[in-house]
Amino acid sequence: MNIVLAGQPNCGKSTIFNHVVGYKSYTANFPGASVNYTHGETTIESKKIKIIDLPGIYSLTHGDKAEEVSKKYILNNKIDHIINIMDASVMARSLELTLELMEFKLPMVINLNMIDEAEKKGMTIDTARLSKLMGSPVVTSIGAKGSGVKKIFRTAVKSSKNNIAGVIKFDADIENSISKIENIISSCNLNLSLNSRLVALRLIEDDKWFWDLVNILSAANIKKIKEIISKIEKIHDLSGVELINQARHAKAMWIFEQVVTFHKIKKDFREQIDNVLMHPVWGYIFLLGTLFLMFYTIFSFGNLLEGLFLENYEKLQHLIGKHLPEQTFLYSLVDGALQGIGGGIAIVLPYLVPFLLLLSLLEDIGYLPRIAYLMDILMHKIGLHGTSIIPAILGYGCNVPAVMATRILNSSRDRFIAATISAMVPCSARMTIIFGLAAFYLGPAAAFIIYLLNILVIGILGHIMSRIMPEVSPGMLMEIPPYHLPSSKTILLKTWLRLKEFIIIAWPVLIAGSIVLNFIQYYELDVVFNRILYPITASLGLPFEVGNTLIFGVLRKELSLIMLLQALGTTDAASVLSYTQILTFTMFVTFYIPCVATIGVLIKEVGGKRTLLIVLLTLIIALLMGILTRFLYPLIF
Repeated sequence: MNIVLAGQPNCGKSTIFNHVVGYKSYTANFPGASVNYTHGETTIESKKIKIIDLPGIYSLTHGDKAEEVSKKYILNNKIDHIINIMDASVMARSLELTLELMEFKLPMVINLNMIDEAEKKGMTIDTARLSKLMGSPVVTSIGAKGSGVKKIFRTAVKSSKNNIAGVIKFDADIENSISKIENIISSCNLNLSLNSRLVALRLIEDDKWFWDLVNILSAANIKKIKEIISKIEKIHDLSGVELINQARHAKAMWIFEQVVTFHKIKKDFREQIDNVLMHPVWGYIFLLGTLFLMFYTIFSFGNLLEGLFLENYEKLQHLIGKHLPEQTFLYSLVDGALQGIGGGIAIVLPYLVPFLLLLSLLEDIGYLPRIAYLMDILMHKIGLHGTSIIPAILGYGCNVPAVMATRILNSSRDRFIAATISAMVPCSARMTIIFGLAAFYLGPAAAFIIYLLNILVIGILGHIMSRIMPEVSPGMLMEIPPYHLPSSKTILLKTWLRLKEFIIIAWPVLIAGSIVLNFIQYYELDVVFNRILYPITASLGLPFEVGNTLIFGVLRKELSLIMLLQALGTTDAASVLSYTQILTFTMFVTFYIPCVATIGVLIKEVGGKRTLLIVLLTLIIALLMGILTRFLYPLIF
């Protein structure tokens, strides 16, 4: 069986998917967190089930990237069942998408998720009445706690394939127009795999995909259909898409009134919290305080473990030196592998683990959308809509999904500027360098200042780019979800999901890179690479030996730090580099060319020419920031 999960953003789809399939889908208490669909397999009631988690969408008619992905999947794939997941606390709005899904005439289960949130709003939902009106089974759940989740899928599996969702009729004149178009389509024997009512509705909504589907009709029949649509548009003085959207909205409200009653609302302290966290003054103060506390926690944890691990790592390195003669091929191989393994354990993991834990915590609590709200004013000053901050915030975890998330923006110009900004956000890999070098030797305040400078530079760059490419940025409503008490299991699983990417993908690259660098030094080729990059290292005031690290840093940012220590021949960078050089190197790598994976995604999302422009731009900005740091830091400190 192929079961599709469909619902509006932040309704808990991915959480429910993860409960059933295992932790494979990226979940965040953050609208627009997923753009592509995710799929997995499981067994329910002795049946093998393939579950597809579509991106969160408000509609199937507006045509943004997420909606196109969802619509095309439903139209082009064999689907046995749709599970429509909705946030029960905003049921009136959620029902509009349900009505659209019903038009496909597929077996459907309606899941009222977050039923506890609805109850807190004083809502009592008559699920039996709702099921009768919609012609589909209705199941309640609390996805975050796993309550009712298994019942959703058991209901879908047990439901007959003939259990097709019902049809909700609109006003008489709209139904009359739909019927006339259906008759024209049916009389032509097109042998369409889709039901004629769906096709008629989509033609009224001027859906290009459906117009292409019926283009084999005669010119006379196409003309008749267009005349029917034109007539009803004139009667209501609305476009076809506005007319059908209005009709769905009216029906959704009618259904809501039929099945929901209200009782006395319990006071929710979370609303009072937002009076502070989203305040035009206190909100920013709290945001800065939260970020600083986050940085200090990461630094305290990482600093303790890094010093401990490096001490033991040095002992192990000396032990190997006693048993293997240096300047031999075997020593280079073993020492390179040891430095890659030790670098991951001693330098990357101590900072990466607490960072990912805290990032997951902020996501699941629901604070990240509040940050987007606070940043909306700043983004408008740059020349972008506040929604553009969503990819940038995701970039603090990894630049790859951040660039991919620019798909939620409709404007090509906005996507390019947002992709540029996202590629410059210090991801978790760059974070390990910021904390492993700047914070470790200069204190957590240095790391905090680097992040603030990064935001400032990104803001200035975004403003310049928006002036060079002037365009009125399209508005977009973004849902601010309620706060949720995070599940410790979910946070740990999400942290492991992200950490696993480092262990499986990045760590082998670190080990291989360290071995390659040792071989380069063994065959004395490092001098060649260092000479090539000497103009950069010289302008930054860095040692000649550092050139190699900048090449490998493009593969994985963590390599820049591990290979810096490897190239310098010590784990104590301060014994070789001055504080100015440490900060200069950190600043340069923070703004440096994106990693190979990010470059690959950039090419796919914005094209080769624009990607090349982003690469050159980041290199120039990295050089400028590095040179400024080199000369200004000694003057200030």
